[in-house]
Amino acid sequence: MNSRSPRRVPRRWLFALLILAFLFATGFTVVRANVLGMGERFDRLASRIETFVDPPPDRSTLPTVVVTPAPSLTASPTPTLAPTVRPSASPTPSPTPLVRTAVDITVVDDHDAVFTSQITDKDCAVAATQMVLTILGLGNSSNAFQTEIHDRIGEWESLDDSLNGGWGPAAVSLALAAYGEPGYEIRAYSSYTDALRDSAIAISQMDKPVVMFPWWGAHTWVMTGFRADADPTLFADAFISGAYILDPWYPRVSSIWGPSDGPGNFENLAELERNWPVHGGPPPYEAIGPGWTRPEGAYPDRDGRFVVLIPTTPRS
Repeated sequence: MNSRSPRRVPRRWLFALLILAFLFATGFTVVRANVLGMGERFDRLASRIETFVDPPPDRSTLPTVVVTPAPSLTASPTPTLAPTVRPSASPTPSPTPLVRTAVDITVVDDHDAVFTSQITDKDCAVAATQMVLTILGLGNSSNAFQTEIHDRIGEWESLDDSLNGGWGPAAVSLALAAYGEPGYEIRAYSSYTDALRDSAIAISQMDKPVVMFPWWGAHTWVMTGFRADADPTLFADAFISGAYILDPWYPRVSSIWGPSDGPGNFENLAELERNWPVHGGPPPYEAIGPGWTRPEGAYPDRDGRFVVLIPTTPRS
């Protein structure tokens, strides 16, 4: 009887071992110090190795709804000719004209009470999910609850949602639904102003926070409110001047984006656009495009667009 030959080591494992050997040979000191951005490069490389060795499941998940741009407010409608009608003996009274008044809206009374910092550098989506649940009375701000959500990612991750595996917008929406908050829809806008406007309208109408994905889609924020020169649910040309944000990165400091802001900080339009790049990133990242731009591969419905999770059901 012929003896079986020993099992060959899969090529992907050999590749991973070679990468790790190279990292040990070059030393981890540079990575720890984040010299010349090596810290971020190491994180991306480690993520790619992890995905290569243990790829995410290739299964269907929630779709990304691509929202078409809103029509220009300056466009003039085509005039139509109305038929001549004899005046009524008792004409209908004219409706009360809308009064344009500035608004300052938030769905959170105490941002500190619902805030939770991400436990690790990679848990921004987990912490954002936790904060939304806490705001809606379906969770709490403890580290134990964040760990519980983190450990359930296997139920929600999908290759279509995140080529790196783990958390993407669909996973966040599915996690919210699993804890009793269904109805968060993934939307991708080609216009930054449309994304911000629809987020403000959803907050006003649904009395729920919106989940944003700044930093080219690498981070997660919770938008709890906004300021505008008029009610965007009544005035199509309402100007949104900024948003109230819960940033789970706080109190950390990013080598690219700088110090994070405290819970419920009001981010003006310039600061929002800096963190959610409209034309590209801060130096030396100007060449990177706007909106969702991920290094791990293509996302046809998200690339170059501004991605948000919008609540579609009102708060009870």
